[in-house]
Amino acid sequence: MSDSLTIRRPDDWHLHLRDGAMMHAVLPETARHFARAIIMPNLVPPVVTGADAAAYRHRILAALPPEMSFQPLMTLYLTEDTDPDDLAAAHASGLITAVKLYPAGATTNSASGVANFDKVRAALERMAEIGLPLCVHGEVTAEDIDIFDREAVFIDRVLDPIRKATPGLRVIMEHITTSDAVDYVRTAGDDLAATITTHHLVINRNHILVGGIRPHYYCLPVAKRENHRLALLAAATSGETRFFLGTDSAPHPDTAKITPCGCAGCFTAPNTMSILAEVFEKANALDRLEGFTSLHGPNFYRLPVNTETITLTKGAPVTYPNTISVEDEQITVFDPEFPLHWSVTA
Repeated sequence: MSDSLTIRRPDDWHLHLRDGAMMHAVLPETARHFARAIIMPNLVPPVVTGADAAAYRHRILAALPPEMSFQPLMTLYLTEDTDPDDLAAAHASGLITAVKLYPAGATTNSASGVANFDKVRAALERMAEIGLPLCVHGEVTAEDIDIFDREAVFIDRVLDPIRKATPGLRVIMEHITTSDAVDYVRTAGDDLAATITTHHLVINRNHILVGGIRPHYYCLPVAKRENHRLALLAAATSGETRFFLGTDSAPHPDTAKITPCGCAGCFTAPNTMSILAEVFEKANALDRLEGFTSLHGPNFYRLPVNTETITLTKGAPVTYPNTISVEDEQITVFDPEFPLHWSVTA
């Protein structure tokens, strides 16, 4: 097998950039390799209107180092008060690429999310009408549902009813973690796709809990059993066009991760491409890496693929910083705990 691989420049279809000093610190880590990214809107306060999205996009571009090229693909945070006319206008102007659904309380900064799905029906119907995709955090939050079952229950109780009630709505199940989700995407129509994260291809729940709690592996949706990780790996490396990369790279300062009640999220932006090349090579699927990172996502979002390329080269183990500094804080970079021989060299 060749020690060099040139692919279209990849995109990240699920990314957290945060804001302020944090954004200035982490944005270059994505822009170094990725041409575009779907930007998550769960700031405090959230990005709920077209005006909010325009202001956030301006801040992102102002923070981008002048020597870097990167296009933020903006989203709106769906709430029970979302104005269908506002989201339609933002879409028509080219400002937003998708709308994000967070069930209330599902993850970081999701308190403004949806509790009563009947209250967002008008927004969903308008989205189906104009072809605006819906990105979903696919977990229920009912207290009687075990955290490891939240995704499977969401498919049955929420997602499938929404899709049946809203024909033509294009949906992306983000950061899927179960074989249930893989199977559902495979049996659904062409209007459903899924993103898979870097870290969920690497870790299962044992990595978080065995031998002591590993806060930098704690994420939401939480990693599941090994059989689910293997199902995700098979989907990602299959070449099937409705599975593509969304890193869900989610930076938090260590002071927020290593606490009695730590934040969920893995910061994978710096080393994602190295990790993926290693994972795909081990699966004898390096020839499918470009599809997963660079082709399938634009195809589903109906956007052109990137014309620029990157080259990954295999050699001696490459190292990445253990942490990224943000003012007087540190953000820990995800550690896959295996050597990385592939690096982006051009």
